[in-house]
Amino acid sequence: MYGVFEEGKSVECILPKAGGGLDVTQYVKSKERYLSFYLENLEEHSLSMNLLVYREQDPGDGKDEAYFDIRFGVLPRIRTFICLDLNWLDGHILFPEAEVGELKVVCHGGRVDKSEIRRAVLENFPTYHPVRVKISRMELTDERPQREPLQKDLLVDSMGQTVKKEWPGKLHSLEELSDTLNGVLASLTGEYPFPEWDTYGGDSTRKLAEGTGFFSKIKKDGRWYLTDPLGNAFFSMGPDGVVARADCRVDGMEQYLEWLPPEDDPIFGKMFAPSRGGREERRRTCKLFSYEMANLYKAFGEDWYEKWKKLIVGQLRQYGMNTLGNWSDSRLYGTEKHPYVTMLPRFPSTEKKIFRDFPDVLSEEYAEDAQACAQWLWERKDDPYQIGYFLRNEPSWAFVDNLILAEEVLYNPERTICREKLIEALKEKYGTPEALSKAWKKPFGSFDDLYAPMRKASEFSEEAKEDLKAFSRILLRAYVEIPSKACRRVDPNHMILGMRWAWISDPDLVTGWENFDVFSINCYAVDPTPALDNVKNLGVDLPIMIGEFHFGALDGGPTATGLEGVATQADRGIAYRYYCQRTAAHPYGVGCHYFQCYDQFTLGRFDGENYNIGLFDICSQPYPAMLEKVRECSRDIYGVKEGSRLPSDQKPVSIPMIAY
Repeated sequence: MYGVFEEGKSVECILPKAGGGLDVTQYVKSKERYLSFYLENLEEHSLSMNLLVYREQDPGDGKDEAYFDIRFGVLPRIRTFICLDLNWLDGHILFPEAEVGELKVVCHGGRVDKSEIRRAVLENFPTYHPVRVKISRMELTDERPQREPLQKDLLVDSMGQTVKKEWPGKLHSLEELSDTLNGVLASLTGEYPFPEWDTYGGDSTRKLAEGTGFFSKIKKDGRWYLTDPLGNAFFSMGPDGVVARADCRVDGMEQYLEWLPPEDDPIFGKMFAPSRGGREERRRTCKLFSYEMANLYKAFGEDWYEKWKKLIVGQLRQYGMNTLGNWSDSRLYGTEKHPYVTMLPRFPSTEKKIFRDFPDVLSEEYAEDAQACAQWLWERKDDPYQIGYFLRNEPSWAFVDNLILAEEVLYNPERTICREKLIEALKEKYGTPEALSKAWKKPFGSFDDLYAPMRKASEFSEEAKEDLKAFSRILLRAYVEIPSKACRRVDPNHMILGMRWAWISDPDLVTGWENFDVFSINCYAVDPTPALDNVKNLGVDLPIMIGEFHFGALDGGPTATGLEGVATQADRGIAYRYYCQRTAAHPYGVGCHYFQCYDQFTLGRFDGENYNIGLFDICSQPYPAMLEKVRECSRDIYGVKEGSRLPSDQKPVSIPMIAY
């Protein structure tokens, strides 16, 4: 049951754990642009809220599922201003800018027109218990409303930890911080805990090929493997984001912080990132500070960085992790003799876009930019510790399930080269406008009519849909093939690790897989097996690497779980082992990288995520209950990979995620 929110009223309510809330259809269907209100989360953890939009069309499968979803996060016990731009319903943006005090905002789903809306509901994402919220001052405006000043409260201590929460291992003084980190550094040997592992973290007792001096792949008895430069079996494990960086967002939230140095401080002022702003959707100047770096300086002094390099690589090896995952500190590459993956810092693009970040891929501009982007690979093309490189991460256009790119070519008013080539293809197939009109069940006076923007052209007829899907496959192939070939020319030594798809949102997404050495996906789940099977069953005959997965709990660190929630820190370790060993047991699974090395900031990183997902907290303290299971997982991983040992069957206690 959904209550109807009355304008100008305040409501305090208990939302059921299965998800429930308020009917706001009249607001969302209105002609005004902005829907704003204040929301106070009365729980002790963060909360994920959704604006769910349903279309008039009845779903063909009988399920009443939202067609569009605006998800946003709110901190606990804080009165938060929420402003939803209803122009987002046109699907042009995936990650809008959050308001001060608000957490991450994400738009999911396909384009929806207000005339199509049947129902709109503001509700909580399902939780493990009923949640209490207070909503007030909901209003509609044509101009963006001004928010009230944030309330004053102490939420973050001088080391960047959340104040209103305790957990084993939380530090309470700078003396504790210094003693602990210096003690750990002194105890590290820099060696892997398993004598059979070679210098790369491969298994010297399982030699699969003659060493080439670089990482490679091999298929034996129907199973894909990676090999290290010595030719030994290699299963890639390690965290993403092995870096001490400025990623704690503090602009407008200074009153929540016990300590924040002035930006001109001669020491700590260097730990701010350059301010970012300027995008139409960015309504705030983004100011980022690094509590991680500040803590390391306070513990180690001026040479903190050199000590941190030894500390973090030594810790990873201590727990049997043999890879620096994506977005790690490039100054670690090669210098610490530890394998790593990397990614092009920029994927080729064009001035004109088809949809979101999908470029005009059939243009010369795209091919030329692909060559320019590939030049970045030259510097490390001879490094034996580089496993390979990803081309990019989670294209935002692919977040729309079953997106037909050629349909977006026709909807977009731009005269792109993709549009020219599509029209040429239709001329070649049909010959006359009359034949096209008959097949598409849409009157065309001439082929020039295809230059006018048209919406949902795939719904004109089955023939139109098939034509557009066929041309979409041409676009997808160009999208991956052109940069892959450019990269191969610059760096023939290292493996191309694919695109790190957020998920396979359409079966055609695997088009062009032959250009890769490894196919990569990100997969947030308890068990990755179905996702791995899906890629294999779509005809991809390559090793598969998982670029991101994680598990978070609420009994340590920040106040949200991330994309997979579990009950405790111990469950995080159990979940890690189960996931990694299921990946290794799969005939195509060759690695999985945990997202991420350190917890996110409790008030939100650059985009507002604030998840307890780190192997280590913001003070570089390990979560022991988790990391002991990480080491157990690594100890058995090569036996699991070759099939001589069964993967762990112990599953974690899961809870609904708190994520945005």
